[in-house]
Amino acid sequence: MNHYRRFICKATVGIFFIFLFSSHNYLFAQDGQATFKTYCASCHKPDVDFTGPALKGARQRQAAAGLPQDWVYKWVHNTTSMVNTDPYAMQLFAKFNTPMTAFPDLKKEEIDAVLDWADKYEKPAAVIHPPGEKTGEDNSLLYGVLTLILAVIALILLQVNSNLKKLSDEKQGIRTPNPVPFYRNKAYLLLGIIVLFLIGGYYTIEAAIGLGRNKGYQPVQPIFYSHKVHAGTNQISCLYCHGGAQDSKHANIPSVNVCMNCHMAIKEYSGDPITRDDGSSVNGTAEIQKLYEYSGWNPSKKSYDRPGKQIEWIRIHNLPDYVYFNHSQHVKVGQQQCQTCHGNIQEMPEVAQFADLSMGWCINCHRETKVQFNDDKGHGNKFYSIYEKFHDDIKNKKYDSVTVEQIGGTECQKCHY
Repeated sequence: MNHYRRFICKATVGIFFIFLFSSHNYLFAQDGQATFKTYCASCHKPDVDFTGPALKGARQRQAAAGLPQDWVYKWVHNTTSMVNTDPYAMQLFAKFNTPMTAFPDLKKEEIDAVLDWADKYEKPAAVIHPPGEKTGEDNSLLYGVLTLILAVIALILLQVNSNLKKLSDEKQGIRTPNPVPFYRNKAYLLLGIIVLFLIGGYYTIEAAIGLGRNKGYQPVQPIFYSHKVHAGTNQISCLYCHGGAQDSKHANIPSVNVCMNCHMAIKEYSGDPITRDDGSSVNGTAEIQKLYEYSGWNPSKKSYDRPGKQIEWIRIHNLPDYVYFNHSQHVKVGQQQCQTCHGNIQEMPEVAQFADLSMGWCINCHRETKVQFNDDKGHGNKFYSIYEKFHDDIKNKKYDSVTVEQIGGTECQKCHY
């Protein structure tokens, strides 16, 4: 009985240490920056206007407009109602022409933490990495080594404790068997097998769930096309190249002649240096020459003097055949920004898949995204005027907003049929 009691105590201590170290990152992640990245980064920047206003100095602008301190809480918790009733909220909507997603579950302390972080934010100085230098920092190996060392120390301490207990018992005249080495101790072996089984099962399940998901996929394209230069620096609208996004199911990859509309005149690149993720530099002018090769354009004669061919772009975002997705339904009707699914595309030198595009990821978005009903002032989308019941419920204060889920956005046949 004592043997099993000691085993249970040791297992409990081990589980406690595992929980303590696994929760370390969570406990220290509850700050303004983490909350900003989770809820705000897709539409806001701390220091400059983006899809929405800059968060730095937001409270000062609020005070200058004569608004009470709790105005920002009402705004974050119930954006739709504020846009329809509050003059300052109407000004924000008129300026950015983009409805903000409400976050009713955000605590006041979390909102304050985001604004405090934004007020203290200073833009980091640009760092130029030499070619070949790794720009990311991964401490997984260090954490793994530290965990292994702590586990070994714990085993040694348990063994020392066992030996000390034996000496104490012998001094009191109690005969006890010699301690079993930990590598022959059945309790330790069983615990080790259970841990290995759990770790192996976790990674097996993760690998199975991740089959067919390509988050982070970043193929090498035939021409280095920088969205950061085109959509970011030069502020070219996404719909100029991907016009189908608001009118059809597919966003469409632009044909060569769309590129040539600009590059018949733009023959050289003279902007900021372009670098790949590995730090190597890109010759922008040479990439423009590749475009001329594909199009058959002669910049000297300013004419097409040879046959052209299509650029064989490598597709990055690709849903399974059994999934139906319509860009226009999301961009035009749902009024979603490209960044919702594609990330901060205007900051990407090379495009990579931002989200895993899994069913769970899509369903969570439908559960949280508010429907932009058309109101008496013409705001919102007239497509949703058919939902008279929800309009009446909102007028009668039964709801303050309606999510995509409530109008059938999580029904199976919406995406699978």
